[in-house]
Amino acid sequence: MVYLMGAGPGDAGLLTVKAREILEAADVVIYDRLADEKILRYADNAEKIYVGKSAGQHTLTQTEINKLLVEKAKTAKNIVRLKGGDPFVFGRGGEEALFLRENGVDFEIISGVTSAIAVPAYAGIPVTHRGVATSFAVVTGHEDPAKSESSIRWDKISTAADTLIFLMGIANLPKITAKLIENGRAGNTPAAVIRNGTKPAQEVLITTLENAAADVEKNKIAPPAIFVVGEVVNLRENLKWFDSKILFGKKILVTRTREQASKLSEKLENLGAEVIEFPTIKIAAPTDNFKSLDAAISDIKNFDWVIFTSANGVEKFFERLKFFKLDARALGNAKVAVIGSATAEKLLHYGIAADIIPAEFRAEGLIDALKNLVAGKKILIARAEIARDILPIELKKFGADVTVAAAYKTIPAENSAKIDFNQIDIVTFTSSSTVENFVAAVGAEILSKVKIAAIGPITAGTLKKFGVEADIIAQEFTIDGLVDAIKAAYEPF
Repeated sequence: MVYLMGAGPGDAGLLTVKAREILEAADVVIYDRLADEKILRYADNAEKIYVGKSAGQHTLTQTEINKLLVEKAKTAKNIVRLKGGDPFVFGRGGEEALFLRENGVDFEIISGVTSAIAVPAYAGIPVTHRGVATSFAVVTGHEDPAKSESSIRWDKISTAADTLIFLMGIANLPKITAKLIENGRAGNTPAAVIRNGTKPAQEVLITTLENAAADVEKNKIAPPAIFVVGEVVNLRENLKWFDSKILFGKKILVTRTREQASKLSEKLENLGAEVIEFPTIKIAAPTDNFKSLDAAISDIKNFDWVIFTSANGVEKFFERLKFFKLDARALGNAKVAVIGSATAEKLLHYGIAADIIPAEFRAEGLIDALKNLVAGKKILIARAEIARDILPIELKKFGADVTVAAAYKTIPAENSAKIDFNQIDIVTFTSSSTVENFVAAVGAEILSKVKIAAIGPITAGTLKKFGVEADIIAQEFTIDGLVDAIKAAYEPF
């Protein structure tokens, strides 16, 4: 089966639920230039083949792409042909479907959100609006160059619809605008050119039909962009929303593990930021290969308290419980304490509500919350292999019998991404290990060029060891707290 699928206009969040489900089961993904990298992650286990095209540069010809689809259909179960926008809106999906049918290959069409509507919407331009525009037309701005003359009926289309949307038309803009004016469209008609629509790098140029080509050249606007003509363009002044977000236009580097980056990235993107993920650490089994943790689990019924200092510690602890065919019931009557709300939330996934969550989300806060509760008690701390020792040391002073078990360790992540730090506005750090591994990989001097956001004072203190002052420090030591601190730094007074 070949699925001819629309990836949407750019914002990965506009991918349909059905498309995501099919991608997750895909064996092969054959994708275009405009398919967002985040979308491709849904098909982690699939073979990925890039066949993107841009002006004058084709990885494969359309004929070669058609043949590739048929070849892959003979060797794999689920093939996804992933296209920007919708496969049937100037996506050549019809041509590919016909070729598949001629070669006896089954196919399905998975519609996508078309840029013709979504991109103007993200620019605050509705393609129709009561009292302003009751019709719209979508026109290709890039006809087959082999044709001797245009097949667009300029005499009809120029004035037939209130709103005209041209896709892939930047290179031909002088011709498009001339044809429209020549065939009756007023030169002073409002127009907009929208580049990288629905993405954080979106640019919107407001102009008129007669000035559009010159303004595009003057502002050096390159594809991908769409061209909108009509009175609805004037509505942008009151309806713009996407590029009014507080972090719009800001580039933020996220240094968390790849598995954990998505939550922080998503929250920053929802505020308009362009996020670049640059994982500096990854989670691995501890050096003793869980020996200390497994020993503690074998004696779990004798512990009075179990303490978790991170969501990773929770996850790895319960993975080991599962390995021994145990579940949350193994904790018996033991009480559970966590270092903060994120760790408590992870614990709830396993059906356990924390008995203690300190007001201050760090070891000192946990010590203060437990100091009158642990005398004579047997305590297990499941944590990272390398961590601050203040928690077990202080609890022992209060008379506790403390066992520390390594649930995981952090190691440097391999990272091939090349980052232009001159283009970065903020670098985020969510732990001391992200700081240490970032500096080891890139160097501390690079951080003098950007704002630094730290999840809390411990992480900020690690930065200071490398001669770097954090510009933004979260008041609540969580991802939400970090996002709130970044947001506050850019809010107008």
